Amino acid sequence: MPHAKRLRDGHQIRLIEGGEAYFQALILAVDGARAQVQMETYIFDFHGAAAAVAEALERAALRGVRVWLVVDGVGTGRLPAAWAERFERAGVICRVYAPLGRLGLLIPSRWRRLHRKLCVVDGQRAFCGGINILDDWFDPRLGPLRHPRLDFAVDAQGALVQQVQDTMTQLWWRLQAVGHVRQRDFPQAFSAFKAAGLRLPWTQAGEEPQAVRPVARAGLLLRDNLRHRSQIERAYLKAIGRARHEIVIANAYFLPGRRVRQALVHAAQRGVRVRLLLQGRYEYFMQYHAVRPVYGVLLAAGVEIYEYQASFLHAKVAVIDPDNAHPWATVGSSNLDPLSLLLAREANVVVADAHFAQQLHRRLVRAMSEQSLRVDASSYLRRPWHQRLRDRLAFGLMRLLLFLSGLRY
Repeated sequence: MPHAKRLRDGHQIRLIEGGEAYFQALILAVDGARAQVQMETYIFDFHGAAAAVAEALERAALRGVRVWLVVDGVGTGRLPAAWAERFERAGVICRVYAPLGRLGLLIPSRWRRLHRKLCVVDGQRAFCGGINILDDWFDPRLGPLRHPRLDFAVDAQGALVQQVQDTMTQLWWRLQAVGHVRQRDFPQAFSAFKAAGLRLPWTQAGEEPQAVRPVARAGLLLRDNLRHRSQIERAYLKAIGRARHEIVIANAYFLPGRRVRQALVHAAQRGVRVRLLLQGRYEYFMQYHAVRPVYGVLLAAGVEIYEYQASFLHAKVAVIDPDNAHPWATVGSSNLDPLSLLLAREANVVVADAHFAQQLHRRLVRAMSEQSLRVDASSYLRRPWHQRLRDRLAFGLMRLLLFLSGLRY
C-alpha cells in the first residue's frame, strides 16, 4: 500500500453518497471537459438516471472531446444496439474488457473481471468509488426499488488524479493491443503495447487545478494481476493493525481471508471497537450465505455486526480512528472477499484526513443505528438447521471455486 510517507498532500477530496449525487457530479464534470474523458465501470446500464451519464459522454464526444469508455464483459457485456450506434456516431470509443466467449464463466481465467469504477476528466479531476452507472432506484433483476442503494464515491483533485489516469491509460492501450493481435495486425499491436502506461501528449495532468484548497493527504490503491496483487489487502491489514480506538467497515460482499479475520479479532481483543456493516438483504446465494459461517469467530471476539435493511448495501468503505491522531479512510470498488482481493481489477482511494474520515464515519454510524439490525450472538448460534446447511454449502462452494482457480485465500 502507499505507506504514510507515500500518501501525498494537497488533495481536495469530496465524499459522494449515492448514485443520484454521483451522476450529477459526473455529468457536470463531463459537460465541462475540454480535451479528454476516460471512464471505466463494471456496469453501464442505460435505464433511468443512468442514461443521463451516457448522454453527457455523447455530448462531449460531439463537441470534439476525446471520450474513452471501458466496460466489463460480464457486468455490462455488449452495449444496447441503439446506444452502441449513438456512441459510434458521436465518436465515443468503447471497449469491452474480457468479453465472454461461448463457454462463458466455465473457464476460470474469465473470472478475472474489471470491477473498478473510475473516471478522469481533462487530467485534473478524478472519480473513484463503488458506484456503477446504474440507477440507484432500479435493479436489472428485480426492477424498481423502494429505497436507493447505499454506496459511496469520491471526487478528487490533486496528485492522485495522475495515478488514476496512468492506470486507466495503461489498461486502454493493452486492450487496444489485444484487439490488434486478434486481427493479426501485429505492427499496430506492438505500437499499442509500447504506448501502454506512457503519458500521452494531450494529457493535462501536469497543470495545477484551479482554486484547489489543499485539505487532505491521499493516494490510490490498486489490485490487479501484475504489480498490485495484494496492495489493497495489505493496506487494510496495516490500517487495522495500527487501530487504537475504532474500526468501521462497510462491505456489500464480505468474506475476509484468514489474515484479515485474524487482524479484526486481534483488534477487538486489544480493546478496539470493531463494527461491520454488511448486506442484510438477500441478493445472491453465494455472497449472502458464504459469509455467515465467519460470523461466529468474529462475534465471539466482540466484533459488532450490523446487517443493512433499508435497501441493497453496495458500499466498499472503511474508517479507522476518525477522531484521533492518525485517521484513515478508504472508498473504492474493492470488497473484502475473494473475488475482489484475488481476481478482479479494483481501485480504492485512501484518505488520511480527519474531516473526511469523520464525515464518512457519521454516515456509517447512522446507517447502523437507524437502518440496520445488529446480529445477536446467541440468536446466530440458534439459527435453524436448514439455514446452517445453506451457509455451509455456500462456504464450501466458495472454497471449491478458489481451489479450481488455483488461488489460496
